[in-house]
Amino acid sequence: MSDFGKTLMRRLAALFRRKHLEQELDAEVRSHLEMAAEINRHTGMSEEEARREALRNFGGVEQTKELYREQRGVPMIETTLQDLRFGLRMLRRSPGFSALAILCLTLGIGANAAVFSWVEGILFRPYPAVSHQERLLALGGTERGEAGGTPLSWPDFADLQRSSKLFDTLFVSKITGTTLSIGDRAERTTGSIVSANYFDAIGVHPILGRGFEPGEDTGRNAHPVTVISYQLWQGRFKGDPQIIGKTQRLNGVVHTIVGVTPEGFHGTFVGWAMHFWVPASMEEIFESGGYKLEDRGARWIEAYVRLKPGVTREQAQQETSAVAKRLEADYPDTNRGRSMQLWPLWQTPFNNARTLLPTLEIMLAVVFFVLLIACANVGNLLLVRSFARRHEMTVRLAIGASRWRLLKQLLTEGVILSAFGAAGGLLVAYWCRHALVVLFPARGGVSMHLPGEIDWRVLALSAGVCVIATLVVGLVPALQSGKIDLAGALKSDSAGVVGGRGRAWVRSGLVVVQVSLSFVLLVGAGLLLQSLQRIRNSSPGFSTHGVLSTAVDVVSAGYDAQRTKNFQDELMDRVKALPGVESAVFARATPLGYGSYSESPIAVDGYQPPPEEQPTVEYNEVGPDYFVTMGIPLVSGREFTRADDEKAALVAVVNETMAGRYWRGKDPIGERVQVKGRWMRVVGVAKDSKYRSVRETPKPFFYVPWRQNFTVGGGLYVRTPLTPETMATALAREVHALDGNLAPYEMITMQEQVDRSTSAQMVAVTLVGVLGGLALLLAAIGLYGVMSYAVSQSARELGLRMALGADESNVWRLVMSRGLGLVAGGVLLGAAVALALTRLLGNLLYKVSPRDPLAFGGAFAVMTIAALAACFLPALRATRTDPARALRE
Repeated sequence: MSDFGKTLMRRLAALFRRKHLEQELDAEVRSHLEMAAEINRHTGMSEEEARREALRNFGGVEQTKELYREQRGVPMIETTLQDLRFGLRMLRRSPGFSALAILCLTLGIGANAAVFSWVEGILFRPYPAVSHQERLLALGGTERGEAGGTPLSWPDFADLQRSSKLFDTLFVSKITGTTLSIGDRAERTTGSIVSANYFDAIGVHPILGRGFEPGEDTGRNAHPVTVISYQLWQGRFKGDPQIIGKTQRLNGVVHTIVGVTPEGFHGTFVGWAMHFWVPASMEEIFESGGYKLEDRGARWIEAYVRLKPGVTREQAQQETSAVAKRLEADYPDTNRGRSMQLWPLWQTPFNNARTLLPTLEIMLAVVFFVLLIACANVGNLLLVRSFARRHEMTVRLAIGASRWRLLKQLLTEGVILSAFGAAGGLLVAYWCRHALVVLFPARGGVSMHLPGEIDWRVLALSAGVCVIATLVVGLVPALQSGKIDLAGALKSDSAGVVGGRGRAWVRSGLVVVQVSLSFVLLVGAGLLLQSLQRIRNSSPGFSTHGVLSTAVDVVSAGYDAQRTKNFQDELMDRVKALPGVESAVFARATPLGYGSYSESPIAVDGYQPPPEEQPTVEYNEVGPDYFVTMGIPLVSGREFTRADDEKAALVAVVNETMAGRYWRGKDPIGERVQVKGRWMRVVGVAKDSKYRSVRETPKPFFYVPWRQNFTVGGGLYVRTPLTPETMATALAREVHALDGNLAPYEMITMQEQVDRSTSAQMVAVTLVGVLGGLALLLAAIGLYGVMSYAVSQSARELGLRMALGADESNVWRLVMSRGLGLVAGGVLLGAAVALALTRLLGNLLYKVSPRDPLAFGGAFAVMTIAALAACFLPALRATRTDPARALRE
């Protein structure tokens, strides 16, 4: 071993023998001093003179010991350990200060870690147990001239699968649902229609049984098999080890259970956990509109691809676009104007990732603001505390401590606070990792599934936040304490209430930063709240009050089409006969619901589309009196009646936008439109309404009689002044009278339906409001701390003013003006920042300007009230200053 290695090993070993080495050092120093004193005594000195001379010749004992320690050990480690021990002692001596500082940092770091966990678990790696998510991309269709993504048809997907060279795999995962229990309570659960390669593609292998075999996703209803989730296996089937081979009725068809997925796997959909999977060959059982696997115009599937290693998204997009262009040329009747697009997981257009993306982007900025406010608050606390420790720092400098040593000590104390704050913050984040789902209402009795993910990436980001917090928290007071002037250290250095001097501007600056950031968050919360109110108060084009929505699941009870028609006719007669019911109707899709509408390419008599356009329009299958029940006005023509059944001529009602686009000012009544090869006669024009989103722009849409396009299933809508609870009881009684095995789902108002469709905005308002309130509280604490300290340090100045004739009102105004002056500066800075940043809320605002004066005025009012409350106690204490006592001290 080299000399350097031996020296290093000896120094490291000394760290573990400090007590023994210190005893040896003390003994050696004593021995040396005794020998020197003995020599001095032999020269005729007295005992006292001999010892004093020995000490003088020896030099500083402690300095000598310190030099020896540096030679024998590792000074950096030793001094760091000393700083840690001293820092812990200092925090223990001030439990109130320590608790407040750690609480502020816990809230700031915890808010950041919680949002990081949501971003990780919802956007970046949303599918636990799925391998190589970093190479996964969502695959969907696009339509020229239309924003957003659309589903794909199965033949288009199959062509891309055969032609692609840059993908490891492509697979389908389309959300669906079924009822597992029938009787007193209809228990709805979610599942997926998938391609046969699904489980192999995502790297998930069933713990019991198997996945799907090649070919099980082809053929019409040819493979009634299912794989169930671990949660469903444990809950419904009590963990039956013999579950493989047993059957379960799904949407009225008996399926054989062939596999059970591992615990913790919830499928590949953001928002709901999947509990069963069926192959695409069973699509017709779970999707309305008939058999679609051979229909290139039927767009219903949601797909993913995994890139080969080294392939970029841009390269894959070029290949995908080339295939789509070829399909457009080969199949112009169905693919004209259509292409395919790849999206990263956080922009997936067919689940809640894209819905929550704007909210989580805003949350990242908000929690960073909260962190800065918390750090500024703790920095102010430490700064005030460092001023109170001026005497200690002065003494340490006077006896030889370096300024770097003081700086290191204060930074160490900041590290300790940040470490405790980070630990508490991660605990808060762990508790809050599932908090988002609490803010979303259940739909159809099914709760959402939006778990956060705390993995090494979240821990690394949280560690980075902790470092930032340490620098912000510890650096400012440490640098300020490093500027101690020994010559004037014993002079008065109090900071006056008015203006202050020396270091007062640092404390005031931190308060201004806190106030400005809080003001920005309050403005954002005000804008989002106004937007949400306008969304929920705006007319969606149908009645939101006096109309109730529910459903009766006859599919899972095994009803065929004819039996369903008979049941619906009898139930409709019974419901309309109930007291208080004005009208009722069945319809396949619910406005603003999660379920999709039917969609089809159309042809219109007299309308020649441009070469690049293939008109494709969504439609809903509705029963008689639908428009009366839903409160959608008819501009012209007539409503559907019971006579519009399967034996009558095919008819349709179009909305105003469709009439204006395809008939261009001409009355469409009596004109024809072709849907799926069948010509229909337009008998009515209805007002536009909202179909998928309250924020959507007007788009073409039409309605067809349900009996002429019948599918088993759908919802029931009742116009009545009765409450949902009263109507639900009456409806359940009528349903049980017809079939005791059936039960209706929850009954809600259409306003509740609107509210549920705007839940993403509600989440944004709630989170920004909560964090804005937290920021306001921290800013008020910071302002209170600064004003309280300024008053305590200015006791002599205040006493002198009062001795010279200032009364309580003068002192009150003096202190309040100082505090409100800081707030005014913070509000002005915050207003400037808010004007620049609120534009980022554009995706979440609805009919509200980012510069709305009401939001800015409301934030100013709240900030002013908080400032008055924060300054009240310090001002009150200032008015009670005793001039005689203050001047004596």
